[in-house]
Amino acid sequence: RARALLQQLPPQDCDERYCPDLAEEERRQLRAFSARRRQEALGQGLACPVPGPCHGCPCRKCGRRLNKGDPGVSASRLGDQFWHPSCFSCHFCQQQLVDLIYFQQDGRIYCGRHHAELFRPRCASCDQLIFMEECIEAEGQRWHLEHFCCLECDEPLRGQRYVMRSGRPCCRGCFESLFAEPCQACGDPIGADSEEVTHQGLHWHARAACFCCSLCRKPLRGQPLACRRGRLFCSDSCSWGQDASSTASSDSSDSAFASAPSPDS
Repeated sequence: RARALLQQLPPQDCDERYCPDLAEEERRQLRAFSARRRQEALGQGLACPVPGPCHGCPCRKCGRRLNKGDPGVSASRLGDQFWHPSCFSCHFCQQQLVDLIYFQQDGRIYCGRHHAELFRPRCASCDQLIFMEECIEAEGQRWHLEHFCCLECDEPLRGQRYVMRSGRPCCRGCFESLFAEPCQACGDPIGADSEEVTHQGLHWHARAACFCCSLCRKPLRGQPLACRRGRLFCSDSCSWGQDASSTASSDSSDSAFASAPSPDS
């Protein structure tokens, strides 16, 4: 219940004490925003048996009939209407409303979080509403200017190139040193600016020098291919040719290959 309350009614949306870094003008706007929402939209549903005069009325959400004496929920801000208890949920996230606390807008009920987001954007980093005139919008999310930073080194990314990692921005340097996959052919990391090809969980640079047949060096981008032991081939004949060349190798080479660890190791 406590987790659901924090999710549905973020304290930073209505109390400036939870937003210590706000400028004075932002504090003023938050106070006015919170007061207006309490006055115009905030309510608490009432759980009660459906009264006789409402016998046969439809549930406001699902439309199924509610009979006299059935458990129901009413919302005073929305008139003489009833919901099934399980239907009294946020219009946006569909979560049932903890303690039946709701915010109404245009005849619909919302949890506090998603009602606030009808009017103000929310910072993807600090989870606070944004009252500044400027913010950064990227990948369908918004950030305070000072919060759009690399998830690893906190380097500001405004005006810089970045890579999204687990829904958070990452600078190119951190991405290439920490997250970039090594190319199966040349062994170099596949940087943020490089095109990448993946196959069976392995990674290659998309350039012809790397993503090519291991025997005849034919480029394989957009072509049929076979993959054996982590190596690419343009055809079965090249694959067989590779096997033949391996068989013709010296006994010492065969011994060394057999003692090498498997890719899984």
